[in-house]
Amino acid sequence: MNKEDLVKAIAEKAKVSQKQSAEVLAAVLETVEKTVAKGKKVTLVGFGTFEARKRAARVGRNPQTGKEIKIAAKTVPAFSAGKKFKELVK
Repeated sequence: MNKEDLVKAIAEKAKVSQKQSAEVLAAVLETVEKTVAKGKKVTLVGFGTFEARKRAARVGRNPQTGKEIKIAAKTVPAFSAGKKFKELVK
């Protein structure tokens, strides 16, 4: 399912126009992105949690040459599925 399919499904389920559905989806995604970018968590009970996680610096290898390279520490977005979501996917 891509974004267009999701917008259509939301519009159908909520009985609103696709334009309204797209606006709401965009607002939700933007809010989640901005909140996680600030280092805060977004928890949707039963669905999951969006958060920023820190990755430590480490040593990797260049696959072409086999030479060691340093990979810098960084913060990345992460999602952990909630219990209800995990049970549905089984």
